[in-house]
Amino acid sequence: MTAIEFTTRRLRLRQWCDADREPFAALNADPRVMAFFPAPIERAVSDAALARWREQIAERGWGLWAAQTLDGDEFIGFVGLQVPTAALPFNPCVEVGWRLAFAHWGKGYASEAAQGALRIGFERLRLPEIVSFTAVQNLRSRAVMERIGMRDSGTTFEHPGVPVGSPLRLHCLYRLSDAHWRAQGA
Repeated sequence: MTAIEFTTRRLRLRQWCDADREPFAALNADPRVMAFFPAPIERAVSDAALARWREQIAERGWGLWAAQTLDGDEFIGFVGLQVPTAALPFNPCVEVGWRLAFAHWGKGYASEAAQGALRIGFERLRLPEIVSFTAVQNLRSRAVMERIGMRDSGTTFEHPGVPVGSPLRLHCLYRLSDAHWRAQGA
């Protein structure tokens, strides 16, 4: 299948390449970036995720895309759509997610790219709903969810991928239906 790639005003969302391995591993090892995950991610796990996401995009045309700036072609992280593999209480679903290198926080890139991913999800893939979730205390990601038009469902759940007893285990769920997205003016 042909990989879907797209641009926003300042970013290009594309298939992964080998040159992304090093900067992707660096952002996954950054404790600031990984503050709302159980731990930073080791290089081998980072490389495996990149390979898996690359295969998913090759197979179905969409997924978690590598994100880069248009003005300098700099890799800044990833943004995209995925089908969660964890046993979540609201499965099956498609999630919009992102992770950007710390140097690129606060520039509106996550919101901009996530809006583009939502457009792909609703217009090209014809998804009826897209969700997003994060640790309850991750206010930065929750703010992005709200900026892109998602609504807090009021549902919390214990994420099975986070160790029992961790303060990060309790997650909140945001939702956006195709109908609501269109009503907002897409």
